Amino acid sequence: MKNKLAALLSSAVIIALSACTENPTAETKLTKPATESKKLVKTQQQNPLLAEYLGPYGGVPAFDKMDLADLKPALEKGMALNLAEIDVIVNNPEPANFQNTIVALEKTGSDLSRVFRYWGIWSSNMNCPEFRDIQKEMVPKIAAFNSSITGNEKLFTKVKAVYQSKELKTLTSEEQRVIWLNYNSFARNGATLKGEAKARYAAINQEVAGLQTKFANNILADEENYELFLSDDQLSGLSESLISAAANAAAGLGKEGQYAITNSRSSMDPFLTYSDERELREKVWKTYYNRANNGDEFDNNELIKKILTLRDERVALLGYDNYSQWRLADRMAKNPENAMDLMKKVWPAAIARVDEEVADMQAIATADGADFKIAPWDYRYYAEKVRKDKYALDSDEVKQYLQLDKLREAMFYVAGRLFNFDFTPVPEGSVSVFHEDVNVWEVKDKTSGEHIGLWYLDPFGRKGKRSGAWATTYRSHTTFDGKKTVLSSNNSNFVKGSQGQPTLISWDDAETYFHEFGHALHFLSATVAYPTSHSGVRDYTEFQSQLLERWLTTDEVINNYLVHYKTGEPIPADLVAKIKKAATFNEGFKTTEYMASAIMDLLYHTTDPTLIEPQAFEKEQLTALGMPEEVVMRHRSTQFGHVFSGEGYSSGYYGYMWAEVLTSDAAEAFTEAPGGFYDKDVSKKLVDHLFSIRNAMDPADAYRLFRGRDAKVEALMRDRGFPFTE
Repeated sequence: MKNKLAALLSSAVIIALSACTENPTAETKLTKPATESKKLVKTQQQNPLLAEYLGPYGGVPAFDKMDLADLKPALEKGMALNLAEIDVIVNNPEPANFQNTIVALEKTGSDLSRVFRYWGIWSSNMNCPEFRDIQKEMVPKIAAFNSSITGNEKLFTKVKAVYQSKELKTLTSEEQRVIWLNYNSFARNGATLKGEAKARYAAINQEVAGLQTKFANNILADEENYELFLSDDQLSGLSESLISAAANAAAGLGKEGQYAITNSRSSMDPFLTYSDERELREKVWKTYYNRANNGDEFDNNELIKKILTLRDERVALLGYDNYSQWRLADRMAKNPENAMDLMKKVWPAAIARVDEEVADMQAIATADGADFKIAPWDYRYYAEKVRKDKYALDSDEVKQYLQLDKLREAMFYVAGRLFNFDFTPVPEGSVSVFHEDVNVWEVKDKTSGEHIGLWYLDPFGRKGKRSGAWATTYRSHTTFDGKKTVLSSNNSNFVKGSQGQPTLISWDDAETYFHEFGHALHFLSATVAYPTSHSGVRDYTEFQSQLLERWLTTDEVINNYLVHYKTGEPIPADLVAKIKKAATFNEGFKTTEYMASAIMDLLYHTTDPTLIEPQAFEKEQLTALGMPEEVVMRHRSTQFGHVFSGEGYSSGYYGYMWAEVLTSDAAEAFTEAPGGFYDKDVSKKLVDHLFSIRNAMDPADAYRLFRGRDAKVEALMRDRGFPFTE
């Protein structure tokens, strides 16, 4: 149960980056007292946020009926319905068994789950001050509701009884794992505590939930409240497509005739790469990297201290020395020492490569007459000059062949070859959406025509939408209580092209596009029976999405979908050769900025929080690591939403690197196969062992079924062009 509730609460605090589970409606036998039942059902019928999904494709969310006025009462009634379902399980006089306890739990919470689907849209895609007021009030209540279930001693006793029963060995492997996941989740989240300790644990959860929500909203406020407007004489270096997108952004903000650089990565990154105006680059860089660190009402430094202190106190109640010990106990890494060991294997090579990259950049800057040392706001700009000098590769030239719509077609092609999926647009008006930018496709099996699910795409940035890119589901595949098909969603923040012009994106953005689609395919390919089987293992769930990035560089995609946005001509072979030759270019920067964040995450959660002043701690620890002064953390402490806006990635940001080891090793399985990245046998093993089973099997065992062995870090070092000793 906690697995499902945690996923819901994670959405509530704006950090839902991977699968969110959905629970089928409870069986009729899970009835409430007559009066209460009638009251709740009536409310459910009247409130569209509680209502079952209706319409085609097994039912779809009623996004056209979303009204913030319905949200709070829907949450309150959804929680009441859920607790009534729990009461039925707890008060069942029959001895606990798999059906009346675990399966019954799997069936609870469907009404509340639907409410949280809408909550997730408001929090991530359509945020506004009115929602934040509701969020501020309700998140602590949701945390208390969560604790009331995980702290329910009678419920835990029943779950424990099933876990320790003779029945366990008679069940399927997935059923056994579902039992273990439920038991482990309860045990790890305060169910074993008594008296004052249990009460304090629940109180901490409430307080942390509120602080995490405020942390996320402070970042969003600093992103919303800043735009840099440029005039015609400040556009030097910017490409035609970037100028057009900036003009379109300014027009959307009521500044016709000007050009807007917003405080988002999708806008900041290309500006820092191409703008010749060093003072403006510095201004944009400082504004972006100082989000929530300006000593004002949106400053997050004190929140970090409070969150760390409370997390540490909470896990101490469970007998752990630090938060990371608790967090990693049921992940592939098992403990923070193993996670940090991986970081230490790669870090020296990464910062050594940065030194090489900076030397190359400084040489070009000095030759151009610059009288300054390379600063962080210069890195992307001069890296691009090095790219042109060393590889004769112009990123803006590449961008002309990276049309958003064509890349989407490429992703559909890959999904067809590997997963046998076919994507077709749904008939106009047949499925409601929450914004005019959102489009929907039906996913079918190419051979049988069987309906798999729907795929929603919300690709463009806008006010009220959180930064970055993410994937989620509005319904996940299950079969235990009648087959439920998938409602999957990808969300990005690309800067929309001008009217009538295609949206062009960078190579890095194209990789991110494929990455998030990898999450969607992970949802869509599921064959598991139970909702809990969708619960993620954070240092594994990024693996599938990272792996899909590799298909962007396959010949089939390059030759058929990378075409010039004006001429329609395929990308030239010599340009492709340059792209592949430069595959490890700037890897020092990319690896170092990521790893600095991952290491700091582990350090924050293994250090006595009373010793931490975030800005001083960040500086001291990075200095001790030998962090190059020209690079900063990808997510500086005050804007590290993965870690402090929720607990999905807290003490788990290393998981991207852990997953990257798996990715590099798995990619070599394809390169070694006769059919390359489209080899039928390896593709089948990929789907069967790494995508379809979700968390119905221990991830380490699943990977061994695919590869025949554990993954090797050497594959990662080869990928990044780092030296290593075999």
